[in-house]
Amino acid sequence: MTAALDLPALRDERDWTTDDLASLPEGLRYELIDGRLILPSPNGIHQKLGYKLTQALEENCPPGYDAVSDYSLAVDRSNEPRPDVVVVHESVMALTPAPIEKALLVLEIISPTSHFRDMHAKTKFYAAAGVDYYWIVDPTGDGGVTLTVLHVGRTGAYETVLNTDKVFNTDVPYPITVDLPALTALRDKYLAAQEGA
Repeated sequence: MTAALDLPALRDERDWTTDDLASLPEGLRYELIDGRLILPSPNGIHQKLGYKLTQALEENCPPGYDAVSDYSLAVDRSNEPRPDVVVVHESVMALTPAPIEKALLVLEIISPTSHFRDMHAKTKFYAAAGVDYYWIVDPTGDGGVTLTVLHVGRTGAYETVLNTDKVFNTDVPYPITVDLPALTALRDKYLAAQEGA
């Protein structure tokens, strides 16, 4: 019989490294952000939006790339994020974590507990690791679901290209359409069902 794992104590520890992750139970969902172990537990709305966004990013993927959800990336000894969606080269699809150098685009969906990490901490190491395209979807506001598109600028840091809650069409880094009003309607449907229950 094994001793129970004290997950709250694990989350409170600092200075975790990727070497320490081998001590975690098999199948545990985690992220390592700036040496802090994060144990995410996304709700159904978050998961459904992730599914829809994976489909949108997958549709016109360039040859040799594919979109995958909830996939760990190796960054450095203090960071192993697990983006909600990542477009990654097919040569690393059998690896976990995948080397971040093979990521073409990373997308995070904000939850109430991840706002600071997604908007600040992750922007630093994704940019430093050379991920040119970082998209952040925010379904937590009172208005519609929004998309913030970031791209690495001349200084090596991310610059905001746009923030929108409309249908978003782009050709960079490849042709992608994200129907944000449809995602808002989906979110609102689930929120209304919750209120009516």
